[in-house]
Amino acid sequence: MTSMAKRSAADDELINPENSVFALVDFQATQINSVNSMDRATLIRNIVATQSLINNFKIPTILSTVNVQTGRNQDTIPQLKALLPNVTSYDRTSINAWEDADFNRAIKATGKHQIIIAALWTEACLTFPVLDALKEGYDVFPVVDAVGGTSTVAHETAIARMTAKGAQPVTIAQLACELQRDWNRTDTVPGFTQSLFDIGAFLKLS
Repeated sequence: MTSMAKRSAADDELINPENSVFALVDFQATQINSVNSMDRATLIRNIVATQSLINNFKIPTILSTVNVQTGRNQDTIPQLKALLPNVTSYDRTSINAWEDADFNRAIKATGKHQIIIAALWTEACLTFPVLDALKEGYDVFPVVDAVGGTSTVAHETAIARMTAKGAQPVTIAQLACELQRDWNRTDTVPGFTQSLFDIGAFLKLS
């Protein structure tokens, strides 16, 4: 029962906390209220669990919104803002976050090669930056049960399109296990297990 040494972050094919950045894009009331591919309360629960998981592994978050400064939209939902007290929010007018200079620069400034991403909607504000990041050589991991589209077909078609171009879809449970990797890494175990409780993957029996 001897675990191998941690892999080099730069060479790890699996998602590695030391080589990852999380892009959180457009989790605003207007977008959430127009999601029809999953239950909206479940969507909020899942994205909050995802952000908590990201924080647990000390992965930097690049936060972005659309049209807040223009007055057309509200800010990131308070459940997420509460988890990101010191994180800059990059507001945009571009639908594609990758085409916003400040957001683009912030992602690249982290020096991370693996981009974990959740954005609304799946067919637009998730798909577009994913395709652009892939083209520039990043490994990109959309968290598919923490995002949604205007319809089930829109959501599923967008995931298929991203996957065909090389994106690697993950679920929250898969992401949690991939980041944790070993129960001997005890510092992150409480947050790891809590994320699984939060999404209903584990049942508390006592």
